[in-house]
Amino acid sequence: MADPRLFRLRVRYAEQGRLAMLSHLEITHALERIVRRSGLPFALSQGFSPHMKIAFGPALPVGVGGLDEVFDIQLTAYIAPDKALSALQGASPADLAPHACAYVEPSADAASVAFPVGTYEVTLDAPLAHLSVPDEVSVMRKGKEKVLSTADYLVGAPRLEGQRLIFALRSTQAGSMRADAFADACIQLSARGADDMPKVITFMRISLG
Repeated sequence: MADPRLFRLRVRYAEQGRLAMLSHLEITHALERIVRRSGLPFALSQGFSPHMKIAFGPALPVGVGGLDEVFDIQLTAYIAPDKALSALQGASPADLAPHACAYVEPSADAASVAFPVGTYEVTLDAPLAHLSVPDEVSVMRKGKEKVLSTADYLVGAPRLEGQRLIFALRSTQAGSMRADAFADACIQLSARGADDMPKVITFMRISLG
């Protein structure tokens, strides 16, 4: 149950450049250090091993950046959002910089489930002649291959804009489809028979919703 004495600040940030190569766990540790350096009055859990009351949005695959990522930090005192944002920005590296802060109600959905749809943009080194979308995508989970139905996760129709592939995937109670696995499957199917397979230059999650 949410503690009504605490203030839940939702922070939007970008994860870019070399930091996109970090794992989700490494990113969470980096964000915790940013909060500590910022001087914000963050809340701690109770018990023998108190930890920061911070919750993170949906994880990004290693190598995929994000322009509008999110985490929630619970504060013991109200700090104006613009002042909180300034403090966080002053404690952040350029490639992991917050760009917005706002308070949310204690009863609001957790950051990990509040944004079930992610929109992605893949920039290739050469355009695809056409776009083919696989009906299924094979992924490895816990050392076992699993086949996922694209229709269960794809939101709308993927599209090509020059050398950019843009698509949206949803997370469900049953799980999610890795964006990099879906993109790889699309590229391989679309470029089948071509002399050269286009290579990915940048891979970004451009929005959460």
